[in-house]
Formats: sequence, structure tokens, C-alpha cells
Amino acid sequence: MKALKILIIILNIYVGGFMIYGSLGKFKPTPKPTEIIEKVQKGEEVAPSEDILKIKNYIFGMKQSGFFWPFLGIIEFLAGILLVSQVFSRIGAIIALPLTVNIFLFHLFLEGHEIGELLQTLVLLVANIILIGSTYKIWKPLLYNKEVLKVS
Repeated sequence: MKALKILIIILNIYVGGFMIYGSLGKFKPTPKPTEIIEKVQKGEEVAPSEDILKIKNYIFGMKQSGFFWPFLGIIEFLAGILLVSQVFSRIGAIIALPLTVNIFLFHLFLEGHEIGELLQTLVLLVANIILIGSTYKIWKPLLYNKEVLKVS
């Protein structure tokens, strides 16, 4: 039982640290909406391959909304702080789940050839799922309520 508690602490720090680290780069100024067009017009290389162009366009689109990229950074930072705190780690794991799913799917579909990154993000997703699953007894009443099905 003590080994399980230590594992949970390590996973909280791993997922939380990953979230905090990932959030830090999201608070830089966003590029102009015409930046890519201007590079193409000048004859500059936008991306060395079509795969990298897809990645750049995906991230560029999120940045161009004007709010989504920093919002994503704030949510990642919040989830990371909650996980690392250990006290609020359960809610941090729930907040981090859609982020870790998105990170994994990003790498699966846009960088599937990068096996190392794909495995790293898969480990991140599995660690997050383990954190949520380790507190299943606490979450179960929120997810499943037999009383609703009873007819008086």
C-alpha cells in the first residue's frame, strides 16, 4: 500500500511537471495573421515538409484566435499546480485528462513517425488515467447513481 502511495505521488509530479513545463511556452506574443503569407511571398521556406507544415498550421491556428493559446497555457499551468500540490491532485488529474488526450492525439496523427515522442505522450496519458483510476471509489458516486433509476 505504501508503494502505491509513492507511485501516485511520482505520477502526480510527472504529469503535473509536464503540464507546467508545457504551459510556459504559451505566453509569448502571437504572430501576425499574415506571417505565413508574407514568408511565402518573400520566397522563404515556411516548413521543410508537408508534415511539419500541418503541425505549424495547427498551432498557428490556435494562436491566431487571440485567446485560445494563452487559455490553454493557463489551464495546463492550473492542472500542473493542482497535481504537484498533492492536496488537490484529484481535480488536477480530471482537468488534465482532456489535455493529455489532446497531446497524445496530436502526436499520434501529426507526428506519428516520432516514436519517442509518441511513447512519451502515451505514458503521460496512461499516467493520467492511472491517477484518475486510483481514486475511482471517490469519483464513482459522481458518475453513477442508482437512486436516479428507482421509481417510487
